[in-house]
Amino acid sequence: MADAQRELRETAAELQLAVRMVVRQMRVAASGGLSLSQVAALKQLAHHGPATAAELARAEGIRPQSMIATVNALRAAGYVERTADPTDGRRQIIALTESGRDTVRARGEAGYERLAELLAERLTEPERATLREAIGLLKRLAEG
Repeated sequence: MADAQRELRETAAELQLAVRMVVRQMRVAASGGLSLSQVAALKQLAHHGPATAAELARAEGIRPQSMIATVNALRAAGYVERTADPTDGRRQIIALTESGRDTVRARGEAGYERLAELLAERLTEPERATLREAIGLLKRLAEG
């Protein structure tokens, strides 16, 4: 039983490393010169809509001051805009601009394109077929 448990842990560690390496390839292709914190803020706004800097900071688990610096850089690049909260003039609501939405969309497409290139370049057709089969297994793992 100890050998089986050790093998499962090794498999889990290898799987986690492989997934991280693939995700890193996708992120590098899709970075477009943005920092990880800037990308995280853009994705948060794209998926959950307008928010305050404090709400974004809470969602990302960082200090509000750090998020304010990130938002300021995104605003200077034209990816987000700030407006006064209609119910509390002390608060600023941050929302994606059209350019910000386009950037989030392009990032995703660039990442998927890079992954498709890697699949074509590094795997044979039989290996890609095996990977397609493994996707169902990975989804089952993720479903809980």
